[in-house]
Amino acid sequence: MKRILFLLIALAVAAFAGWYYWQFSQRFSSAPVAGLLPRATIFVAQIPDFNRARDEWQHCDIYQLYREPAVQDFLRKPLGNVPTPKAFGAQTLLDIEQLAPKNAFVALTSIDNNNPKFVGGFHFRGSQEEAERIIVKWRSMLMGQNSCLKRERVQYQGHEIEATKTGSFTIATAYDPPWFFVTTDAADMQALLDRADRRSSDSDNRLDKDEAYRAAISRRPSNDVAFFFLQPKTFSQRLAALRAAVGSTPAPGEGTMLEKMRCITGSMRFENGKIHDVLFLGMPKLEQNTTLTRSSMSLGTKETFFYLAMLLNLGERMDTLNQAAAFAGTKIFQALSDSGITAADWKAAFGIELGSLANWSSGAHWPSLLVSLPVTDATKARQIVEVLLRAEEDGSWTATEKDGVRYFSKQSAASFVAITPTIALSDRVLIAGLDPTSVEEAIKRARGSSSELADSQTYKAAAHLLPAPTNFFAYIDTVQLYSRLDASLRPMLLMAAAFVPAVAGSIDPTKLPAPEVITKHLSPIVSSQRYDGDGYIAESIGPITLDQLGIGVAIFSGFGAAAARQRGLAVPGTPLPPAPSPSPTP
Repeated sequence: MKRILFLLIALAVAAFAGWYYWQFSQRFSSAPVAGLLPRATIFVAQIPDFNRARDEWQHCDIYQLYREPAVQDFLRKPLGNVPTPKAFGAQTLLDIEQLAPKNAFVALTSIDNNNPKFVGGFHFRGSQEEAERIIVKWRSMLMGQNSCLKRERVQYQGHEIEATKTGSFTIATAYDPPWFFVTTDAADMQALLDRADRRSSDSDNRLDKDEAYRAAISRRPSNDVAFFFLQPKTFSQRLAALRAAVGSTPAPGEGTMLEKMRCITGSMRFENGKIHDVLFLGMPKLEQNTTLTRSSMSLGTKETFFYLAMLLNLGERMDTLNQAAAFAGTKIFQALSDSGITAADWKAAFGIELGSLANWSSGAHWPSLLVSLPVTDATKARQIVEVLLRAEEDGSWTATEKDGVRYFSKQSAASFVAITPTIALSDRVLIAGLDPTSVEEAIKRARGSSSELADSQTYKAAAHLLPAPTNFFAYIDTVQLYSRLDASLRPMLLMAAAFVPAVAGSIDPTKLPAPEVITKHLSPIVSSQRYDGDGYIAESIGPITLDQLGIGVAIFSGFGAAAARQRGLAVPGTPLPPAPSPSPTP
């Protein structure tokens, strides 16, 4: 009996020791990365759990779209033309999965003397030896057997720091199980190890002690898969020094937007297959005693695929707009000053809520775009519009009046898409568009009391996914947009592939997936921004977010322009190569 009792006690002690070790390991592995970084850290990006992020990514809508057999079949040819580095193959993903990185981070700690210093690391699973086998393999793939590299090992507080140098550049690595660290400076590695081992003499020199960071981290959701923090103070100080050097001292309370920001944080998470981004800008409120009404929604129809509403006080930015116009080679806003129209006149004439819509009917080849501004003083608004149109150098505008609405329009030069810019000015709203018909129809809808867009169930469901906005809102019906693009561009791609070898060599339009294959994985993209307490919170949700869409369009445009230049094709905005000189006549 005593032996059984002793065995039970031993088992209980062992179980408690295992539980305690597991709890301690979990607390250590989830320790805030900010505790490893100096207080003056400028930027840090973090992935809390790589394997969890990968698993959630593989269940999201956009990945399911990518895995569609028809999509894979279509992408096989264009992806086959893209060289894939060995370091980013399937084996690397398996190695990362084996390491199971947690709290992976990279941080910019300083840029003194224009010399940026970075630190990074991650918490790995398993033993140091297992992790080292994988990391050494990565290092050899990235650096090769370069004879110019100099390696040295230094012992520090029970850790081995390996420094690899080439010229003035250094990469230092070290293990502090279960952590692996890398820095661009050996001294920074020692400081990092001191903070990780809680040996640092200055316990306040940590990012998690910074008030701006603590305020920003309170906005971070608990289930994010990626997070970043940016402290603009270093950049704003440099900007202030530059302005002082050129003798440009702003009036009190008038600094740039960057100088007003205390911090910027962003996070990303997955929700029911959708991606949800949250961006926080810690700064004073810019708009006073006003909020977004989304009144321009009355211009929308059931065929509206894009809607945007934002607070934009153009009257307060007259000088900036004039400088930008002058830089672009036009003095259109200078005409307002020459005519005696001030920023106060603009504020009296127009409201500050800018609206923009894009409608695309099923029978049209291209969408119709609209921009609107509320009118608060019709007389001053008409005076401003007429001055701006007279100041335009190319072409003349014709003015007509119909049902108390003043219309201004002109015929643009012949182009691939016929455009007749039109502006309508009533006593309630200014609407600008690319053709008279869409503008006149928008004026009629503006006089109504209902909106087809606002009554749409698709719009309602998307808008309710995010909190109500106070200064910015955007909505994109991706299903309708893709369906219209497919109907318009598919015939053009087929024709281009038949007559342009470069297109045929890049894609096979005959394998373009059917629209319903794509649209079944799509949902609206919605973005909302509001002021909450001490800063602006901008949220976006959809199969991809509005920020990701903008970044993707910019990258795609850049790659497209580069590819066109490489193939010797003409790109808008780039000069054509000079024509060959004529052969001399004998």
